[in-house]
Amino acid sequence: MKEIAVIGAGYVGLVTGACFADLGNRVWCVDVNEAKIESLKMGKVPFFEPGLEEIVRRNLKAGRIFFTTSYAEALKNAEFIFIAVNTPEGSEGEADLSYVEAAAKEIAKHLDHPVIVVNKSTVPIGTGDIVAEIIRENMANPSIPFWVVSNPEFLREGSAVHDFMNPDRIVLGSTSREAAEKVAELYAPLQAPVIITDLRTAEMIKYASNAFLATKISFINEIANICEALGADVKVVAWGMGLDHRIGPEFLGAGIGWGGSCFPKDVRALAYMAATHGCHPQLLRSVIEINQDQRRRLVHKLRSLLGGSLRNKVIGILGLAFKPNTDDMREAPSVEIIHMLQHEGAKVKAYDPAAMENAKAILNGVEFKEDPYQVAEGADALILVTEWNEFKQLDMERIKNLMRKPILMDGRNIYDPEKMRALGFIYRGIGRGFDGAGTSGGS
Repeated sequence: MKEIAVIGAGYVGLVTGACFADLGNRVWCVDVNEAKIESLKMGKVPFFEPGLEEIVRRNLKAGRIFFTTSYAEALKNAEFIFIAVNTPEGSEGEADLSYVEAAAKEIAKHLDHPVIVVNKSTVPIGTGDIVAEIIRENMANPSIPFWVVSNPEFLREGSAVHDFMNPDRIVLGSTSREAAEKVAELYAPLQAPVIITDLRTAEMIKYASNAFLATKISFINEIANICEALGADVKVVAWGMGLDHRIGPEFLGAGIGWGGSCFPKDVRALAYMAATHGCHPQLLRSVIEINQDQRRRLVHKLRSLLGGSLRNKVIGILGLAFKPNTDDMREAPSVEIIHMLQHEGAKVKAYDPAAMENAKAILNGVEFKEDPYQVAEGADALILVTEWNEFKQLDMERIKNLMRKPILMDGRNIYDPEKMRALGFIYRGIGRGFDGAGTSGGS
């Protein structure tokens, strides 16, 4: 059993702490938010993530995980201190390191024994060196040794517990191989490949990975737009591409683009770092631009179907979270789409299985409903935004009969165009032929 402290009980910090506790370690999670800590002490997780609350409660009962607002209490016996605080986006796309710097100063104040400090937050290249410098400058006793290791996370919201317990790889960067190997021992039960490198390379692996996945999505969306112009079906195109092992099928689902807390922020941050160091990140900038265009294209298509104006039209939105199995509304495509609809005078109704409360806090003038059928009732059009499994099994004939006009905008291509047209819908997907028709073979 190792003694671990995790600074930050947000998404990454809580998943990291809970999973390390479940592997048999003793974990203290520290956060400045008193209400959050009190909730966690009772086993209540403040956000939706499948399986996480069960793990927290199990390890609270077993006496392996603890929650506190006190750095002194959390760091007292820690052998490893994980920094997992937020790195919000600045005005120019740069990552704001103020929370990371504050955490480093608190570590320095309470450092009275040798410890390994692990950067888990997604941070700009060079942050490991900055953290080491801040700790060194603020230590009461500079003779106490410490080591900094970069250990980027690769957790997907909605499957974060599974991803932690079944990682593709563990990336560790440090000036001390011995320190990196000690961190690797924490992950040994997971039997994953371990990459040990220098600090800056480890930090870059995280940014490059997210930027590549975002690029893959933007690429297939660009192909989808070309498919619409030329009469091809992007679902079949992606299927044919994905069978090539050099390409693979993952992240080739055409739709209304990526969102969330990672891709938008990380791609912009990497582009910012590149530009400020004399590079010309034209590919990254195009990836961002294509993603923004996808939402605008959908609204443009809807406007055309409704006679050129959205004023006083009732538009139903199915799905608000940026992806299924999460209640996260950060950079959710739904927010931009709804704002565009409202700007053009549309009335918006919406439903999401998990994100309604979070959506209510940031979306004004939206009529939130209890189920998809209430959203469809009296609607001039329905837009599928988030591909929750619940939406794949709807009674679509009932949906159509409830609508004032049977216009279905499938922003994630989850429905079969031929079946929807047979039911009487005016169906439009993403990249499904000249008018959304195309073939459905293989989809």
